[in-house]
Amino acid sequence: MPRVLVLDPLAQEGLDILQRAPGFEVEVRPGLSGEALRAALAEADGAIVRSGVKITADALRGNRRLRAIVRAGVGTDNIDKQAATRQGIVVMNTPAGNTVSTAEHTIALMLALSRNIAPAYQSLLEGRWERGRYMGTQLADKTLGIIGLGRIGQAVASRARGLEMRVLGYDPFVSRERAQELGVQLVESVEELLPRVDFLTVHTPLTPETRNLIGRRELELLRPGVRLINCARGGIFDEEALVEGLRSGKLGGVALDVFATEPCTSSPLFGMPNVLCTPHLGASTEEAQTQVAAEAAMLLVDFLTTGAVRHAVNMVAIDPQKLEGLRGFLDVGYRLGLLLAQLDRRPARSCRIQYRGEVAGKDTRLITAAIAAGLLAHSLEEEINIVNAELLLRERGIELVEQSRSDMGAFSSLIQAELTTEGATYRAAGTLFGHNMARLVQLDDYRLDAYLDGVLMIFTHRDVPGIIGRVGTLFGEYQVNIAQMAVGRTARGGEAIGVLNLDTRPPEAALQAVLAHPEIHSATVIELPAPGEQPPWLGG
Repeated sequence: MPRVLVLDPLAQEGLDILQRAPGFEVEVRPGLSGEALRAALAEADGAIVRSGVKITADALRGNRRLRAIVRAGVGTDNIDKQAATRQGIVVMNTPAGNTVSTAEHTIALMLALSRNIAPAYQSLLEGRWERGRYMGTQLADKTLGIIGLGRIGQAVASRARGLEMRVLGYDPFVSRERAQELGVQLVESVEELLPRVDFLTVHTPLTPETRNLIGRRELELLRPGVRLINCARGGIFDEEALVEGLRSGKLGGVALDVFATEPCTSSPLFGMPNVLCTPHLGASTEEAQTQVAAEAAMLLVDFLTTGAVRHAVNMVAIDPQKLEGLRGFLDVGYRLGLLLAQLDRRPARSCRIQYRGEVAGKDTRLITAAIAAGLLAHSLEEEINIVNAELLLRERGIELVEQSRSDMGAFSSLIQAELTTEGATYRAAGTLFGHNMARLVQLDDYRLDAYLDGVLMIFTHRDVPGIIGRVGTLFGEYQVNIAQMAVGRTARGGEAIGVLNLDTRPPEAALQAVLAHPEIHSATVIELPAPGEQPPWLGG
């Protein structure tokens, strides 16, 4: 008899689904922590949480029974996914349930900000009638910029179009065709977007790439009077820069539902003119809570009764023997996807994958999903793994084509991925040395042999004497150590490529010094997992 533990308040619709499931025992115990939480989890087959209870490694210590944790919502920061994976516990979330509510809250903040709703009402409470003071601006015929066109970003775009706004969008993993369907004009970079908007909203995950995505430098690119809205994740806007932008008059207004540190009850932004803040209310509607509760309950019931896994964020339900036989190739595919995604930030159109040799006889569908997971790993709010990556890629209008050839070429097994963006096509091929050594053996038309891990600097140059030595000298001056080096060329004296494995990421000044060399045409820094480091869904 499956035993389910509900650890946070859950809408009755979700509880009804659990209680109607044949043979299920349901216990609602909100607010547990410490030893009481660990003991309760040790006696459960499945658990449902929202954002209140934190399931840490210590809470899972010694657990031999728990099989699944479901988050009724999107973010799973309150669950130690690495500890769960290590103990074979599937972690799932409900990514679609709060889409409409969060999109509506974004629009509500934008409207309230543009019409000064909050300060105008406050003036009435204080006995003042000041119509002239709170002159607003309409949304119709204004330009809205959206950074991140996932589920919520697309829902915001749809509603903004209904308000007769022009919509510009940036998302490197949404095709131009899909953007046209949404009525969104796609741009190729954040820098291109910023000078053209009247309102700006962000709908991306918080990653190292998006932290302080909008800071002092970006604010300088905006037209005076732009209004900014964030209902995604705190930290995407640099809050100190927002304060400066408001004081200088550069910004016309700021509306925040999320903050770098939460709960947030004190901020320099609070009380400033043209600022509107709410305490993370994006998903706080009865409808959203009902939907995520019902979806969470169904995910858990399906898993505990049939073994079906959907919206897993940490692992995939495949046979352990099959996983072990594919582990090395999945790792190669994932790293190739990560590499290609960092070569060009412009919107992707298609990805063509070819398997050759022994690998063609394996379950290449899973390797293709691993490549897709690498392509999307740092671009979406959803946590990406080989369960959801291919679907999410196709949802964004990106064509995914797979081909296999059983005949061997230069290697017993070869995986080649070709990514076409709005501006160019990039090709990378990798193979497996031994059981677990991922190697990069081709970039575009260049053949080489490079380690597919850690920090890489890829640079193209003319094949003349002294280039490699000069780069090494420059990096020595900036205290950047070169661990490995690989080179490739198409013809003597023609174009060539170098791939350096570095101990640390080079500073921007070092990169600019490399690019200043007249025979070096391009230089790109790529960050990949360390040797042996694997994503959580692969058991890392």
